[in-house]
Amino acid sequence: MFTHQIFGRGNQSAFILFDGTREEFEKGINVLDFIVPEDRDRARQNILRILNGEKIGEDEYTAQRRDGSTVQIAIHASLIIKGNKPAGLRGILIDITERKKIEEQLKALSLYDSLTGLYNRTYFKHEMQRCERICPGPLSIIVCDVDGLKLVNDTLGHDRGDALLLAVAGVLKQSLREGDTVARIGGDEFAALLPNCNSSSVEKTCERIRKSVEGYNAAHPELPLSISTGAATSDASRIRDLYREADNNMYREKLHQSKSARSAIVQTLMNALKERDFITEGHADRLQDLVVGLGKLIGLPEHKITDLRLFAQFYDIGKVGIPDRILFKPGPLTSEEFKEMQRHTEIGHRIAQSAPDLAPIADWILKHHEWWDGRGYPLGSKGKEIPLECRILAIADAYDAMTSNRPYRRAMPHERAIMEIKRCAGSQFDPQLVLSFLQIFNIFSIPVSI
Repeated sequence: MFTHQIFGRGNQSAFILFDGTREEFEKGINVLDFIVPEDRDRARQNILRILNGEKIGEDEYTAQRRDGSTVQIAIHASLIIKGNKPAGLRGILIDITERKKIEEQLKALSLYDSLTGLYNRTYFKHEMQRCERICPGPLSIIVCDVDGLKLVNDTLGHDRGDALLLAVAGVLKQSLREGDTVARIGGDEFAALLPNCNSSSVEKTCERIRKSVEGYNAAHPELPLSISTGAATSDASRIRDLYREADNNMYREKLHQSKSARSAIVQTLMNALKERDFITEGHADRLQDLVVGLGKLIGLPEHKITDLRLFAQFYDIGKVGIPDRILFKPGPLTSEEFKEMQRHTEIGHRIAQSAPDLAPIADWILKHHEWWDGRGYPLGSKGKEIPLECRILAIADAYDAMTSNRPYRRAMPHERAIMEIKRCAGSQFDPQLVLSFLQIFNIFSIPVSI
């Protein structure tokens, strides 16, 4: 209970809350002693308002305990009347510390992007409206888009894509001035508001962004970052028109560099494939010899032979998106691991579609694990529904896999591998191509494994 002298007595919960002693609370304390100085005048005024008959409902304060820690409290107070005269206050104190934490978390979710920590689209729109009302000088807007993010997400996974988004956030924070507002406004889109920034200054900012991207790529050559940017400046335009102009400028730049950005990403993946040379050293070279030999034997034209060489080099490019723990596991895969491994055909298909050099073989990359009898993946195609190039590679790849060492088994002799190829003719392999394959070692002097 609080009296008009602002002294009161509390129950056990109160002295636990404030870290006081039972004796103090039974004797009576000055409630304001526990309110932090910056809230104390407001608390005093509210108490006096209630004593004067005003109803103010719940009010919130920060209270300080004896050990120096603080708690957030809500006070519900009402006037005590005796003999038709105010005699004091009756109050309930509620510890709302956890509630306030939750409120702050919800506020942060409503204002900030959870991944990058930048402001989100909702906050950016409010800030645009505020700047339109109060910014006295020239206002500039920069809009940025991350090139190739979908390709990275689809091929390497969202963890790698998220890493790129975090890198963009770092680049923008590093390049912008204190007082500028930067936000992630979409999946791969960012925007910045630059008050009191003329066209010359915003161009310098865009140049800083470009330089920062170059620095990032020099430090992270394994996956390049590419950002398309557009900027606009105005003293008088409506801010929505200004944003639209910046957005249009960004898309113009994106048209010029999106293909090169995707190509750079694909080239990085291709380099990674070469460096890892999946499973066994020299596999790609041996495979090219086998598919070229078989292709020539059945009379394919030279341009098809060229495509076969490319196919043999990059048919497994989708494996850059498969975790190493599965790809290089020294033993048979579990059913779940095998399902994950099967994704490499679809990943490779997406990569090839994004690269002009690989686009002609994208369909083959998708279908290179189809079986003649329809029991392959991912589509279950069978017979001559499967591209000829895929049927050629299937035989050559199986032969080289069997005759090469693996971490969990030694290489098979040539004769045993040939027997296995024959056994699978008509089920896994095109039976006519198997007959042709048996001839290429003598005709083209291709070395055989001993």
